[in-house]
Amino acid sequence: MRVKPALFITACLAGFMLFCGNGVSTKSGGAVMGSLTVTSTAFGEGDMVPKQYTCDGRDVSPPLSWSGIPEGTKSIALICDDPDAPVGTWVHWVVYDMPPSTPGLPEHATAAGGLPRGAKQGMNDFRKMDYGGPCPPGGTHRYFFRVYALDRELGLREGATRAELVKSMEGHILAQGQLMGRYSRR
Repeated sequence: MRVKPALFITACLAGFMLFCGNGVSTKSGGAVMGSLTVTSTAFGEGDMVPKQYTCDGRDVSPPLSWSGIPEGTKSIALICDDPDAPVGTWVHWVVYDMPPSTPGLPEHATAAGGLPRGAKQGMNDFRKMDYGGPCPPGGTHRYFFRVYALDRELGLREGATRAELVKSMEGHILAQGQLMGRYSRR
């Protein structure tokens, strides 16, 4: 049986999007999910996260920007996590219900300043509703800053967990993108 190249590429891309989505499903109805570009002026894709954004420094969130928000977006969500933690994926930051006009977040974005009006923060694995920077117990870990464009406001209470956010986003993701940084305590 001969497989058409276009069909093979489409199947590979679909599998890649599901893998990169960290288990979060695409828009309901089988629509193709769009791609966002996520960047930081502090570090590039795969680069080391500067010390000031970690537990060894000021432990403040890095500046983040994103582009490619599709038409019909009603809110934006962000999850920062470390899949290399010894206890499983460690959640560093959860932000949701950001307005679709939000182009990014400044350095040291907190509930006290820097988060857009209406945005909510969820509970991270440090048991706080704020950014908790990289603090690996050993080795070099990867930190994924994932941004999601959603077709609705989620309406979750302040302090929702990553699991609650992922469940609420299911079937409502129009586009997503990520920036991965690494950090090692030496």
